[in-house]
Amino acid sequence: MFGYVAGLPAFLAYFATGLGSLAAFSVLYSALTPQHELTLIRTGNATAVVAFLGAILGFSLPLASAAANSVSLADFVIWALIGAVFQAIAFAVACLTMRGLPRRITNGEMAGGLWSAGISLAIGMLNAACMTY
Repeated sequence: MFGYVAGLPAFLAYFATGLGSLAAFSVLYSALTPQHELTLIRTGNATAVVAFLGAILGFSLPLASAAANSVSLADFVIWALIGAVFQAIAFAVACLTMRGLPRRITNGEMAGGLWSAGISLAIGMLNAACMTY
């Protein structure tokens, strides 16, 4: 019976670190983007929800890959940080390819939210695939 739960401490450590990473990413991402998604979401802006969920999912993909492939908790945290940096780059790319993106999200233009979410997911999938070392 005890052999079945031998990995439980490692699971709990990785899971807690992953949840903490998701929470930290969410707060930092919202604070760093001009439209402050969390504030917009609280006011009912569905476009901000779409954009923000895209960023969270785009970050969680490499986070999951890092958890599956890392050799230690420290390694996992390093790759989580790399994933977060690439999500910030994804937002910059989305802004460069759609003029006025933060304003569009703030104004509730769904095309802007979907564009931002799509770029975040595409970068997240590529990032996750590249973390299989």
